[in-house]
Amino acid sequence: MTKKTGLFIRQFVIGLGLLSGIFTAVGIDPQLVVINVVGSAAASAYPDQKISYLILILPTVLLLISLAAAYLKGKLLGLVSVLVAYCAGIFVLTSTGIGLLLLSTAVVLGVLATNRRLLRKMKA
Repeated sequence: MTKKTGLFIRQFVIGLGLLSGIFTAVGIDPQLVVINVVGSAAASAYPDQKISYLILILPTVLLLISLAAAYLKGKLLGLVSVLVAYCAGIFVLTSTGIGLLLLSTAVVLGVLATNRRLLRKMKA
């Protein structure tokens, strides 16, 4: 596995997809908790309405940046692997077998998304 592939699998498939799915299944969002704490601290230090608006749109902006980075590294197949990993995170708590199967599929898709030569060999 190349360095680019390993980074994509760890950062986007596991980090963005699987962990987001697990947090959705559990019902918490650690990013939202951190942003709320930072927002309340910023509002008490600098009570301007623009700061609270910035804190409100920050999670959406961060998600869009993460998805854009996943697209740049793995194109459409990379985004599909992140989505499959998200579904794996949701299923891993209720049905471990399905969750692991989906995660394995997401990893294979992530490898194919970042390794263009392997994908060309499979098509030929």
